[in-house]
Amino acid sequence: MNSVEPVASAYDTAPSSIAVSLEGVVKKYRDQTVLHELSLKIRRGEFLTLLGPSGCGKTTLLNLIAGFANADNGEIFIDGQLVTNEPAHQRQIGIVFQSYALFPHMTVARNIGYGLRVRGMANSEIDQRVKEVMAMVRLDGLADRKPRELSGGQQQRVALARALVIRPKVLLLDEPFSALDKSLRGSMQVEIREIQRRLGVTTIFVTHDQGEALAMSDRIAVMSAGVIRQIATPDELYRNPQDPFVASFLGDVNILPGHYHGENALGVHVRLGAGLIQVPRERLVGGSHEGGRLDMYVRPEQIRMEGLHAASVLSGTVVNHVFQGDHVNSYIDVDIPVAGRQLVMVRSAGLDAMRLWPVGAVAGLALPEDGISLFTRTP
Repeated sequence: MNSVEPVASAYDTAPSSIAVSLEGVVKKYRDQTVLHELSLKIRRGEFLTLLGPSGCGKTTLLNLIAGFANADNGEIFIDGQLVTNEPAHQRQIGIVFQSYALFPHMTVARNIGYGLRVRGMANSEIDQRVKEVMAMVRLDGLADRKPRELSGGQQQRVALARALVIRPKVLLLDEPFSALDKSLRGSMQVEIREIQRRLGVTTIFVTHDQGEALAMSDRIAVMSAGVIRQIATPDELYRNPQDPFVASFLGDVNILPGHYHGENALGVHVRLGAGLIQVPRERLVGGSHEGGRLDMYVRPEQIRMEGLHAASVLSGTVVNHVFQGDHVNSYIDVDIPVAGRQLVMVRSAGLDAMRLWPVGAVAGLALPEDGISLFTRTP
């Protein structure tokens, strides 16, 4: 996890290193279980992302933490205090919704100060806090505007300021970038992450966008079908996935059919077509047996095109190049003995691949020994 020392602030009050803890949480809607005995610990000051496809349960989990929904079983703690049955307004949670949920008839300043007025704070203190948080999110000079007079990015800043002004124990972000264009989305990611680091506020971020998760998180919890498949740092998840779903959901990946061919002190031997590849033992998740099917998950940037020679494990015909600015995705039609034909994606920096391996050329493919994840094929 990135080590960032937050400045001393109103957020640095809890003695425990765990800000949010969920233990065996179950949530059902009618006869459908949405969360299956889910347990999770989130560290104080951490930026944790819940990542997964639509319907995986990540927003439901966020709503349980916020107090907008009730768990059917299990317990939820915030700063060591049991809050499972506490109403939302007693949890000291700040939340930024996907739609921002601003009051259209209120000015920027009154939108931001709404939570403080509800809490009965004195007007002088409200004015001071609103002024401070507006400067923090770069909204100076916009206090008297209405939401309809703001850009999408400015509306998002108002929503963020409203969540931060109450000095929450936990900040929840529910897909806050979905309404922004790509360039603004990138700048807001940087801005929100910098504010979060500076304040040291524990933050839980919900998204289905892998790029956002990789760019912003201290840790990522990858969810599918109401369970957490793996939780780790972005680098660890990308380079060493422990679950086939995680490997395929987080970034592009080639899945190649291999077979277990024994192992020694140096690693696992995997037969791929007519070739034999040695892979470090720790890259094999689970066990196998002689001849057992293993799926080889290989990132496209880890494969290298080379001249065809006897040592080439795989070879094939280049059928397409897709130019992506700083890199090229090349698609190779490979005939793997026993398994059949398969398109393999190779990602190369620059434009050399298009020049050296034009469409129709035959290329060998070099696979890295330590860049492969192996999973036992289940029936």
